[in-house]
Amino acid sequence: MTSHRLVLATRNPGKIVEFRRILSEVSPGLNMEIELVGLDQFPVLEDVEETGSTFLENALLKARAVSEATGLAALADDSGICIDALGGAPGIFSARWAGEHGNDGANVEKVLSQMAQIPDAQRGAHFTCVTAFVAQDGSHLSEEGRMIGSILRAPIGSNGFGYDPIFRPLGSELSTAQFEAAAKDAISHRGQSLRAIAPRITAFLGALR
Repeated sequence: MTSHRLVLATRNPGKIVEFRRILSEVSPGLNMEIELVGLDQFPVLEDVEETGSTFLENALLKARAVSEATGLAALADDSGICIDALGGAPGIFSARWAGEHGNDGANVEKVLSQMAQIPDAQRGAHFTCVTAFVAQDGSHLSEEGRMIGSILRAPIGSNGFGYDPIFRPLGSELSTAQFEAAAKDAISHRGQSLRAIAPRITAFLGALR
């Protein structure tokens, strides 16, 4: 069986676990082993500045920079929550909405404060994820996933990360933080994006054999 090592351009442990889990679910039967490692394996690498104006631009920025720095093919995503009543914000600024990158609690509190006076019928939102793959030769692939739902009035649930405790997917009575991992993967924006790109990555890597 052919083995390929990919670098996932993140230090977020929750995201690394989620990507590995989804990739392992979509790759059986492809006669190819893909080892996915995070940036924790490359501690000297600096974080890539997300200067793009879209999820796609930021995902490609990160994947290209990490591929060039490590000499390996790289996988990156940019994702966020887009809230109708906030004009699509936080969007690409979701991870640093409260000012400090990756402070989930502060980000959630800020959104709830901004949404405090918004009636239930106007609390629509969606998660977007764009996953980008960049090979050693600079060629790239990308796919987008989207999960539609609404913003709750208070956090509920302890699974997941980010805005999961205050997001309820369309048609569900649970927040995404109440979902078991497999159930969330089946409908999530990240799951959709990775399931779409995984066969394209394996086809690309297979052509290199």
